Formats: sequence, C-alpha cells, structure tokens
Amino acid sequence: MNLQRPNSNEATETSNRSRSVVPCSGICTRCSDDCKGNCEVFKSSFRGREVIYPGPFGHITAGGDKDYPVDYSHLNICGYAFGLNGLPEGLEAGPDTATFPTVDTMTEFGYENKVKMKVPVFTGALGSTEVARANWEHFAVGAAISGISLVCGENVCGIDPALERDANGKVTKAPDMERRLNLYRQYHEGFGDILVQMNVEDTRLGVADYVIGKLGVETVELKWGQGAKCIGGEIKVNTIERALSLQDRGYIVTPDPSNPAIQESYKAGAIKQFERHSRLGFVDEEDFYNTVQRLRDMGAKRVTLKTGAYPMRELAMAMKWASNAKIDFLTIDGAPGGTGMSPWRMMEEWGVPTFYLQSMAYELACELDKQGAYVPDLAIAGGFSEEAGIYKGLAMGAPYFKAVCMGRALMIPGFVGKNIDKWIKEGDLPKSVAPYGTTKEEIFVTYETLREKWGDEVEKFPLGAIGIYSYVDRLKVGLQQLMAGSRCMNLESITRNELMALTEESSKISGIPYIMDAYRDEAMKIIRA
Repeated sequence: MNLQRPNSNEATETSNRSRSVVPCSGICTRCSDDCKGNCEVFKSSFRGREVIYPGPFGHITAGGDKDYPVDYSHLNICGYAFGLNGLPEGLEAGPDTATFPTVDTMTEFGYENKVKMKVPVFTGALGSTEVARANWEHFAVGAAISGISLVCGENVCGIDPALERDANGKVTKAPDMERRLNLYRQYHEGFGDILVQMNVEDTRLGVADYVIGKLGVETVELKWGQGAKCIGGEIKVNTIERALSLQDRGYIVTPDPSNPAIQESYKAGAIKQFERHSRLGFVDEEDFYNTVQRLRDMGAKRVTLKTGAYPMRELAMAMKWASNAKIDFLTIDGAPGGTGMSPWRMMEEWGVPTFYLQSMAYELACELDKQGAYVPDLAIAGGFSEEAGIYKGLAMGAPYFKAVCMGRALMIPGFVGKNIDKWIKEGDLPKSVAPYGTTKEEIFVTYETLREKWGDEVEKFPLGAIGIYSYVDRLKVGLQQLMAGSRCMNLESITRNELMALTEESSKISGIPYIMDAYRDEAMKIIRA
C-alpha cells in the first residue's frame, strides 16, 4: 500500500531537502542544523498555524492525495456481446437500435417533486470560499446550460460584505446570494436545480427564511459534513477590519482580531490573514425532523441532506432519518475530498474513503429496502472526475444511487475557460491551447453547437461556462459509450452485475463478484450443455 508521507506536499508548498525520508514522520533521515528548508516543520517554525492549510488561499483548490488500499480502479466494467436493456417500448434489440448516441443519460431525484438532470452529475457545494465567489458566473451559467444541478454552499449570506440584518440579527438582504441565484436562473431550462445549503451559522442567521420566502428557492440542503473535513466551513480574509466584521456577526475568527497582541502582529505585518470558522453541528433526531418540516412549511419543495465521511454509525443515522423524513436527496461525501480550504492533514488522515463509504451505504440501503422503508435517492461524492468513475459509482450503488457529485472536476473547466478568455485577449495562448486556434469559435469544440441553440445570446456566455458545458458533454458521450458496451440503454437498466472486482479484497468490501467468479455459473452451463 503506497500511502503519502507527512511533512511535505505541493498543497502546503513544502518539500524535503533530503531524498531519504523517515516514512512515519516525513522528516529527512539526515536533518541538518543549518538546513534552509522547506519541509512543513521548517515552515511551521516561523509561519505556525498558516501551514495547516493549502495555499495560497483564494487561488487554488486542493485534493487529498492519500493512496487508499482499495478504490474504484479496483473494479472493471463488464461488456457484453448480446442482449439489450432499457430500450424504449416498441423497439427491438439490434445493431440499429443499440447505437451509443441513443443511450439516455437522463436521471432524476426527489420524493414527489422530481428534478431531472440531463447527465447524472452535479456540482459539489460552492460556498463562501473565494474561489467559488470569484468564479461563480462561470459555474452557474455552465451548470444551467448543461442541464445539471448546482449547489450553493454554506455561509454565502454570512460573509457578504453588503449583508443587511434585522434587529434580531436575521438576514433581510444578501446581494451576493441574489447574484448567485439569478445567474443560474437566467439560463435554466427546467433541468437541474440550484440547491442552497445550510449549516449551523446559516440557520442562526435565518438564511432559509430569506432564500425561500424572499428569493423563491425551491431546494434547501441541510449539511452534516463533507469529505474534505470533519469541522465547519472555513475561509481566510486579508484585513483585520473584515475579520472584526465577521467576528461581530457571530463567527469564530482566529487568531482573535480583537486581541491587542494580534492587532500589533497585524500592524507589524507578521499576521497577513485571518481564518473564519463555522461551528460544529450536533445532530439530533427530533430536531432533524422538526427542521425538515419547518423548511417544508416555509415553502421548500425539496429538502436534501449532505453528510460526510463519518463512520457507519453516523451514516446509518443519516439514511434512517432521511428515510423517516422522506428526504428528497441524500449526498454521501467520502474522504479525502477536494476543497478551497480545509486543514491539509485532516484531508489526508480523517474519514471513510469513498469506495468503503458507498459499500456501507449500499448495505444500509438494502436493509431499509428489506424493511419496506422508503430509501431516499442517493448520490455519491469524493474523487470522481471522469465517465468510468461515474458509471462505477452508479452501478455499485444501483438502484439507489442516482447521480455523482463532483467537486474540483466541475470547477476546473470553469477556470480553464476563464483563463482562455484572458489569454485570447492578451494574445498569449499557451502551447496547450494554441494549436487549436486563436478565437473562441476555433478553440471550443461546442461553441457552434451552443450558438445554434442560443443564437447571439451565446456571445454573453462567460467562457468558463462553455468550458463546463464542453466537459459535461464529454462526460455524457463517454458514459453513453460505456453504457452501450454493457448493453444498458438508460441509467435505470444499470445494475451491480455490470461490475467485476479485480481483487478479492475489493470484492469483499463491495460485494461485487471477483472477476474470476463473475458470470461463472452461466459460463459453466454453456460449457456443460
């Protein structure tokens, strides 16, 4: 098992001087008195707590790189030489009906008020991090024109500099939340929805009342956690004035900007940033049911839940309570996660990895099903980036898992498109892009497809949105090819039989047949006939 060693990583902008390193500590075997750095111990000796986090904040996302013993690469997809499942009624299986472009990748989630999506993917929670705020136009328009859902994450109202509150401290106006909703809605065509997430701080601030009652939000997501960390949402701010403002709003801000010693350190230039933290949530069954009902009474058409990489006990609580409350959608987010700001060692060393977590969730879903209980529509998150992973996630969790939640993989196309726009204007296209042309029409393979549909309106699309549309289109086509190969013409026809485990360990964990046992009985019947 190749596990990443501690004490140095590109995420924390640190490295070992020596090529020989103690595996358990990550410290160089020969640590010299006069070393000039730059391992984490070295850097922490003068920058202290700053080294806990990947950086620079606001310019990067980070994903844990611990290599777990078993993951989705330990599964392979079955392909078949005959048969066809999921054809529209009235059609017969054959070469003319089994073409991969006709495969239907549409999915839906919800208890009664269903949400349809053109492709079974949606964004992770893009909340109060600077990366999400600065790139929201690209993410929102891209998700809308792609026909997928977008999750507006925690603390967006709480950190808005223009936030207005009433005498009780409840939000009455949050321009950035309005901007985020309007950008998605501007090009929304009835596929997907924008989910607004709520944590402890959002609840105290009255975000649900505001977004449902005044802004018409239809789907609210309660948040228990995420795969990247087991504490509340975090961001950094660059000025002490901003830090004091957030502290005044009730947030935990560290180091304490009201402390005279910290203020002097800030004046001296030693402290350059402050961290804003959310409080830890404490789940309670009765309170959970009451909260769900309160949101519905406010007018929410759908209430969803996102839970993190907790052990099986908390997972069972999430699934059982979601079942009892008839939750519309439950997203289960595995370790290590990717994020704009989480403690690096927490990303690396806490939580249940996605493969194991989904295996647990499938077992619990089956148990609920046996009881005759409602099994909420499920989504899996944590490390997915391409169509094979999507297929495996859906198949391993069939029939309960309806979609895959993707974090950084759906953010990157937004960054790329945004930067291509800048490079075109500056006449400085990198060699990775330049061979494809010098204009957006030449570079983006989907540009004219979008123009045919949207006409001149496409000129208003931010290029990051076109980047996301192009990437989602690639995921759709790749998924269609894999589904056609396994003779599944729609998502409902995908079963766990479409997978085989490459190792006995992955088979034991997931319950997927070991490759030497997959279809063995059928094979022997053929041979012995």
